[in-house]
Amino acid sequence: MKAPISSYLDTILDEVRYQDAGSNADYIPELANKDPNSLGAAMCTTSGHIYSAGDAEVEFSIQSISKPFIYAMAVQEHGIDVVSEIVGMEPSGEAFNELSLDREGHRPVNPMINAGAIAVTQLIGGTGATVEDRIEMIRAFLSEMACRQLRVDYDLCDSELQYADRNLSLAHMLRNYDIIQDDAHDAVVSYTAQCSVMVTTRDLAFMSAVLANGGVHPLNGKRVLEPDVCRLTLAVMSSAGMYDQAGRWMAHVGIPAKSGVSGGLLGTLPGQLGFASYSPRLNEYGNSVRGVRIFKLLSKDMGLHLMAADDRAGVDAVRSIVTYQEDTVVTLQGMINFNSAESILYELSQHEISGDHVIFDMTRVSGIRRMGRFLLKEGMHLLEEKGFRISIVDPDDHVPDYRTVDGTEIHVNEQESAPFATEREDDRYHDDDCPDPDEGPQPPAWEG
Repeated sequence: MKAPISSYLDTILDEVRYQDAGSNADYIPELANKDPNSLGAAMCTTSGHIYSAGDAEVEFSIQSISKPFIYAMAVQEHGIDVVSEIVGMEPSGEAFNELSLDREGHRPVNPMINAGAIAVTQLIGGTGATVEDRIEMIRAFLSEMACRQLRVDYDLCDSELQYADRNLSLAHMLRNYDIIQDDAHDAVVSYTAQCSVMVTTRDLAFMSAVLANGGVHPLNGKRVLEPDVCRLTLAVMSSAGMYDQAGRWMAHVGIPAKSGVSGGLLGTLPGQLGFASYSPRLNEYGNSVRGVRIFKLLSKDMGLHLMAADDRAGVDAVRSIVTYQEDTVVTLQGMINFNSAESILYELSQHEISGDHVIFDMTRVSGIRRMGRFLLKEGMHLLEEKGFRISIVDPDDHVPDYRTVDGTEIHVNEQESAPFATEREDDRYHDDDCPDPDEGPQPPAWEG
């Protein structure tokens, strides 16, 4: 059974597809010539489940979305005290390429603006690293985050360097105050190559999910970053990742995020998921017009705002899946929000359901959010389309109706209780541990 999340992403893309405000970045020919109608989205949960829609496999340059990752790389390599000597972490309230430093220490105010990013890039590999060494270390690290080998588009890099006067001015200013030790031109070459690494929307979703998962890659279980580094990086993203739109972004969307002038947009919800979108048309702040709209819709629909008081528990929402004769009982528990509903659908997709009757036991469910209810009903609908009969044990009326978002009526039978004990505490998802049919029905486990 395929979970309906990809279909939901398709719906979100369709809602924003015909918005044609904004325009491609025009100061770099390769960006100006990109198809302005390209549109993709991808999501990766901290459990490693990936969903995508639209042009999620189209490559584009990472640009400024690289900044939080290289900041994390530098903090991991040198420690926060060393990094803080050359860059602050306060929101600037200025454009990303503003020629400004703080007045006290002549440091860039944060690593998300160009001056800060150029300073941070020079820390990678230390002062003894060549430009080529530094670029390769950055490429390799971003590849590790994406879980595939990424490449630097050197044609794009050379093109950007022809229009890099402002960044060169920043580098000379940084060198003048001993913030960087490298030659100014070499500093800008390193930074521009960093921005020319090619990624897809799916890559960005994986990379964001590493931050959401405290530095452990959800696909291979490898620790890439330390938890403290991820927490610090997300904090800086939340205050400065969207440039001088950052305050409104956190108020209305509430997800730590980073944008890039190629049209990419990345967001991270700690402990839950990483999300990314791609659409090249930019607004006046240098952020993707349709990407911003996508994130607003997701935040509203899924209840993803970081400041919301909603119960975010529920990743282990499936207490057990047990089959007895023709009945498969799916026992759910806790708060059913988006994250927990996604895990329910994934567990069902991986389970070999025998028989023709699926019973959802919601006796242990404490509550259900709007998006959790939507996904759960879509899952029931897909099971029904596959020929299964659906029943529900829902004493607290968490699912008051059985209509999907398009109005389709799911034929659900309501039951007072599940027909047998669904599990022992130490045995989950094992059909061979069901009660012996000769012993008759067993009372539900929660009845003592």
